Amino acid sequence: MKVNGKIISITTSQTLIYFLKDNNYEITKVAVELNGKIIPKTQFHNTAVCDSDTIEIVSFVGGG
Repeated sequence: MKVNGKIISITTSQTLIYFLKDNNYEITKVAVELNGKIIPKTQFHNTAVCDSDTIEIVSFVGGG
């Protein structure tokens, strides 16, 4: 799997929500593109990811 340009390996398919939580992403503060398609937060629970996927994750941070 390629995540933000970095190759990582996962051994089993899992849902996107599980992958994000397992990798310490704040679900409410990210946008996810999976294989070139933006995934709405409402679909994180229903979207499977596997080792052949490409994911881009953008985290939003506050500041000023």
